[in-house]
Amino acid sequence: MLVLAISFATPSRAETEQDHTEIVGPNACGECHKKTVAVWQKSHHFSTFKELPRRKEAIEIAKKMGLKRIKAGSLCLDCHFTTAEASGGKRKAIAGVSCESCHGPAKGYVKRHGEFSGKKKESETEAEALQRWADSDAAGMIRPGDMYALAKNCYDCHTVPQEKLVNTGGHTAGSKFELVSWSQGEVRHNVWYNGGKGNAEASAEHKRVMFVVGLAVELETSIRAVGNATVKADYAVAMAKRAGRAKARFRKIADVLPIPEIGQINLAANSVKLKLNNKDKLSKAAAKIAAAANAISDNYDGSTFGAVDGMIPPASKYKGMADQ
Repeated sequence: MLVLAISFATPSRAETEQDHTEIVGPNACGECHKKTVAVWQKSHHFSTFKELPRRKEAIEIAKKMGLKRIKAGSLCLDCHFTTAEASGGKRKAIAGVSCESCHGPAKGYVKRHGEFSGKKKESETEAEALQRWADSDAAGMIRPGDMYALAKNCYDCHTVPQEKLVNTGGHTAGSKFELVSWSQGEVRHNVWYNGGKGNAEASAEHKRVMFVVGLAVELETSIRAVGNATVKADYAVAMAKRAGRAKARFRKIADVLPIPEIGQINLAANSVKLKLNNKDKLSKAAAKIAAAANAISDNYDGSTFGAVDGMIPPASKYKGMADQ
């Protein structure tokens, strides 16, 4: 079944660097999203603000990379913190990974996003709501309905985008991130679907789309990383292995879910070799995967994706504990 809601494409942080001058901070979001921010304040994303700079491993990595202060080094700021503009035009860490890390800098959309077209929520017409969402998207908001863009923001950091950070700094090449199990464990990101009623788990249909799109984005991101690698060292090897695992898992999806977009992803992934000095072909394959993943995000609601249910991680595998 095709999704009836309109989706407006927005770029991920991989496509456009976040503008810290447009950051409003989580407190601004919390003026309306009180429950969500309260849940976030008990999450790993929140606690990284104070805990990361004290970790022995983080201090050692920063030293190897020539960084004196973790909260002042752009290599760390981009993924581990939310930053805003400080005096002199410098970036200042104001929170851990927060609302705008995933949904985009909010200065341009925060007011329009929450004003209900100048009315009360129940008085806003469907046409007015659609226009408000379109305006918010145009101003840079990445909404949950755009599963592809949201997943890209996750994978852009959970697969490390800096080769030197791994080969020289000793940073891991990425976490064992999987979109369903890591997004449904703490802040479940379902406000859009449940009308703001608590921190409920995603529906079975939504988790199916999340699983398929998430794995496609993992495949795309790791293939791009192999293409960007310059030497056969820890980073290139780790990313090639990650891409290989994602390819194998996606072949299983293709066996049970014969929609055109799945076939396109499977074909693109298996038509290119995971090797150094192959950036052009790897980038083209990744672009085809991205286009197909975007189409799945935009055009399917998961109701016909039941064949993948046995592949989706169960609740016992979710990362962290959910606060209601």
